[in-house]
Amino acid sequence: MYVIVDIQGQQFKVEQDQKLFVHRINAEQGAEVEFEKVMLVDNDGVITVGAPLVEGAKVVVEVLSHVKGDKVLVFKKKRRKGYQKLNGHRQQFSEVLVKSIVA
Repeated sequence: MYVIVDIQGQQFKVEQDQKLFVHRINAEQGAEVEFEKVMLVDNDGVITVGAPLVEGAKVVVEVLSHVKGDKVLVFKKKRRKGYQKLNGHRQQFSEVLVKSIVA
């Protein structure tokens, strides 16, 4: 059984007991969070597609930790003008574990 769920604007295909990294969630480590924006449910070959959401379906996840992603360097340059600019960014992520899928 898997579902496609919208978590903070991103769509993920999740199964039970799966770990994934999502954009930082405002919840403490060890807390359980429910996501109710389920768009598709596949229950052993029986597919239910929402219009736009599946009624009564939700995904319960547990926040395992808060981590930072890899550093991304943004370098801008205009040739022959002496213009160079370097900017770095590290995205904040939350590692979550899918506890249960209610469909």
